[in-house]
Amino acid sequence: MIATPPASEPQDAGARAVRLATWLSIGTATVLVLLKVFGWAASGSVSLLASLLDSGLDLVASLAVFFAVRWAAQPPDYDHRHGHGKAEAFAGLLQAGLVMGSGLFVAWEAVDRMLTPRPVANGLWAVVIMILSILVTLGLVWFQTQAIAKSGSLAVKGDRAHYTADLVSNVVALIGVGSAAFLSAAPLDAAAGLVVAVWLIWGALSVLREAADQLLDRELPVEVQAAVTAAVLSDPQVCGVHRLRTRASGSVPMIQMHVDLDPDLTLTQAHDILEEAEARVREVLPGADILMHPDPRRAGADLETE
Repeated sequence: MIATPPASEPQDAGARAVRLATWLSIGTATVLVLLKVFGWAASGSVSLLASLLDSGLDLVASLAVFFAVRWAAQPPDYDHRHGHGKAEAFAGLLQAGLVMGSGLFVAWEAVDRMLTPRPVANGLWAVVIMILSILVTLGLVWFQTQAIAKSGSLAVKGDRAHYTADLVSNVVALIGVGSAAFLSAAPLDAAAGLVVAVWLIWGALSVLREAADQLLDRELPVEVQAAVTAAVLSDPQVCGVHRLRTRASGSVPMIQMHVDLDPDLTLTQAHDILEEAEARVREVLPGADILMHPDPRRAGADLETE
């Protein structure tokens, strides 16, 4: 059997981007919480309260991601032969739970304010704070998107889902605060908070699904499996592929397969063919952890892609 570790250079660049993204995430969450605490204390806006709670949970989740990505980046050891990548999925589960709890609380508060409206004070200050929050959050989401493109990190995806929801909640809160402060429409502030709550719960479900898929070793998408198979079969010396298994551990795709070869090949020739096949697979999935088992082609067998 041929088993090789993932290539390091693409992973190193992605790991650096992920680490920087986690630092920026914590810093951004801290700034947003401080801004919104001041704004909510001054205005009493329920939509701003919703956004504040979202940012507070983002800070907790960002701290979880900060430690999770560092744990996940540790190389395989004696007790964890497949690495520590699933620490990111656990962080995703924590994030999903926190965001869903936040959404339910905000929904409760919004309904209460609809039934018993209260005016928003110091609306101008609240509007300025929400505009600043939108700009800061937009910058972080942009950087996280770049980090995900380089690494595919599930933990950063979950964190970006939080801040994307935060960005939307900031915009909705801005509309709600502005309407309540300048149009004397206090119920609109509560309605904006309810919209944010629904958005938070929807985002939490999305992160929960992705984290659960990884923890349960869900196969990689069918198109990815097809691309891997095609890459291996592009060498005419490869007679077939079967028992293909795929999954992900953090940002590392993990591929296992049996490869049919001419039974008359020497061990060295078979080894070289599989080494070249692995290189082609890594062109499809950079950084993949690949395990290939050579099988002698059965007499009269056609190309297999089971």
